[in-house]
Amino acid sequence: MKLLLIVDDYLPHSIKVAANMMHELAIQLQSMGHETWVLTPVPLQNEKLTIMKLDDVNILYFRSGEIKNTGKIKRAINETMLSWQAWKSGKDFFKKNSFDGIIYYSPSIFWGGLVGKLCSLWQCKSYLILRDIFPQWTVDNGLMSKKSPIYWYFRFFESINYRNATKIGVMSPSNLDFFRKQGKKTHKFEVLFNWAAVSQIQAKAKQHRKKLQLESKIVLFYGGNIGHAQKMIYLVNLAKQFKENPKVHFLFVGKGDEVDLVLTEKEKHNLHNLTYLPSVDQNTYFEMLNEFDIGLFSLHPDHKTHNFPGKILGYMAYEKPILGCVNKGNDLKEIVNNAKAGFVVTSGNEEELFKAATILLESEETRRTMGQNGRNLLIKQFSVQSACKQIISKLVA
Repeated sequence: MKLLLIVDDYLPHSIKVAANMMHELAIQLQSMGHETWVLTPVPLQNEKLTIMKLDDVNILYFRSGEIKNTGKIKRAINETMLSWQAWKSGKDFFKKNSFDGIIYYSPSIFWGGLVGKLCSLWQCKSYLILRDIFPQWTVDNGLMSKKSPIYWYFRFFESINYRNATKIGVMSPSNLDFFRKQGKKTHKFEVLFNWAAVSQIQAKAKQHRKKLQLESKIVLFYGGNIGHAQKMIYLVNLAKQFKENPKVHFLFVGKGDEVDLVLTEKEKHNLHNLTYLPSVDQNTYFEMLNEFDIGLFSLHPDHKTHNFPGKILGYMAYEKPILGCVNKGNDLKEIVNNAKAGFVVTSGNEEELFKAATILLESEETRRTMGQNGRNLLIKQFSVQSACKQIISKLVA
């Protein structure tokens, strides 16, 4: 099949986990014999459309406004324009080149218009990889009211996004239950777990330990978005509890709207055991992940939907025990704990989080065993091969 993948963030410009996941998907589809193209925006590039190759994957970069790391109003306007900008930039290419299927990723919720037009043009099916139930999570976290016109504006585009998908893959059984309880017709919904490529683990270089003067430390590593949805104060509070333990260090790498909170708490409480670094490129991120000891994550307790952070798959791939907290009812807790791949507790239960951290910090053998269990879980349930086979089966049905 000739396939077009659509995503709002992609390599080599992006450092996001989603960008790496979609690239791994594209590479795997190529290895299975499918001709794979990626369509993605590049803010403010000179040309309307440029074509490049990365790891034998064809990439169409179209010109757009800024949609990452910018003001909320500006981002909303520019994301609203994504489908229009993509069509305007690529219509000549789209009319000359037909595809057999479309795979598109949300966020963003604004691809529905483009996907509907392309499916009509090419008479093909589409698969929506739905990883973020927006704007619902903003309501859950008190960031937006259902009475707000802005909420209904986003809901309008969300409905277009769903309507133009032949099949929709949500990230967990709990998310599928969420849509059922919302009264949506779920015949086109199914569970599509997150995925990661399972590759050989490289030898630890220890260059980042040396650079950060962490050679003798057990390092708890967090990499990714540092925002409201993550409720980072739980991880900062955990660092406070281990402040007097000279063997323990916390490393946060990323950016987001709670970076200031992290830095303020670090200064206020003199957290010499916490280091913050801004985002790094993909290669550097995985080098760091390979070197350090425990993978951290956190989710806001008010989420009604059930996210599966992509960073966890990286922790599994590099045999790092997982330590984190999730909103109540999130089936990620059961998956990780049952596999003995780490410890996941309910968000807000800081005593349990501290106890779990203590167990991991006191035993290198426990860390090693749980890391190996995580990699085995990844191979069994979250491989990119499984994701590709599932998506293709729906596009050819």
